[in-house]
Parts: sequence; structure tokens; C-alpha cells
Amino acid sequence: MTAREEPDPGRPEPGSSLPSGSWLDERMVEQRTILVRGRIDAAVANHVAGVLLLLGRSGPEPVHMHLSAPDGDLDAAFAIADAIEAANVPVHVVVTSEVGGAALAVLAAAHRRTALAHARIRLAEPRVDSLTGTADEVAAVAGRYLRDLEELAVRLAEVTGQPRSRIEDDLSLGRVLSAPEAHEYGLIDAIAGRDAPRA
Repeated sequence: MTAREEPDPGRPEPGSSLPSGSWLDERMVEQRTILVRGRIDAAVANHVAGVLLLLGRSGPEPVHMHLSAPDGDLDAAFAIADAIEAANVPVHVVVTSEVGGAALAVLAAAHRRTALAHARIRLAEPRVDSLTGTADEVAAVAGRYLRDLEELAVRLAEVTGQPRSRIEDDLSLGRVLSAPEAHEYGLIDAIAGRDAPRA
């Protein structure tokens, strides 16, 4: 008598319409593709950084990251940006829906940036969770946030070719760009399926 095979909780059942997230993520990683969805926090950053470093060691082919993150923690976003650099392979980011706030740091770190035709990029300062603690502790956190925000503006200015003052103004205003506007601004290199890469 053979042992009954236990179902894989991550694999879709026959006849089901969509695979579960873990099954889909596993198959995407096999294709050197990472999905980054929702708010970027420390848990997301740790997972994405680990996958990036793993794929960086498994071959020189580009890694594709599908990014749909309207905001997040700036420290976590910078951790992903650092992992992109440490992976030592080209990382191509595709904006699939909306990217903004802290996630702009991930977009700026990519070696190639593309957006789907109806994607939106929101130039906005990352939101800060309410601060608690002593006056000195709050001041220290606020000071670090301002330094990180300055670094984000510098990185965006470098990849877009826009003056830093314009980047800072647009971040302050929360300017929302369509894919064509983001292409003209220099935030993306191409619109998927529509045009050739920027030179």
C-alpha cells in the first residue's frame, strides 16, 4: 500500500483559476523575476534582498522586478536599492501599477526602468509613521528622515537629469506622472510595448 500524497498548499488545485501567492512567487523566481507589491517594509525588503542576492549568484542574466508599491519605509526601500547594487547583475524594473514615496528609491536603483502604459509614478515624500519618544529621540529620527529624503532627491536627480531643486519641489507637491510624462521626465527609459529604449 502506497502512502497517500499530501497536497502542496502552495500549488493550485486542478481546475482552480489562479495560483496562490507563494506558488506564483516561486515560479517567477525560477524565471529570474521578482514581484514587489504593496507597501515596502522591513519584511518585504529582507525577502526581496535575499532573492536578489541569490539570483545574483546563480548567473549573470538580468533580473526582472515587477514593482507596484505606492509607498513604504525609506530605510526598507534603500535596503532593496543596496541589494540591487550588491547583486552584481542588471536589474530591470517594470512599473506595473503605481509607484511612489519610498518605492522611488527602488526605481532609481534599477539599471533599466520601464512602465506599463497605464502605470502612474507619484513623486511624493515618503509618509512617516507617527513618532513617539522623548523630544531628543523624535528630533534624531526627524533628522535622519531629512537626510534620507535628501539622498532620495539626489538619486532621482542623477537618474533623471532633472535639477535637484525641481525634484525636491515635485516631491513636496506630490506630483503624479503618467507613463508618457514619466518617460519625458527621465524616470523611466521606455513604456512597455510602445517605444524603444532611451539612448
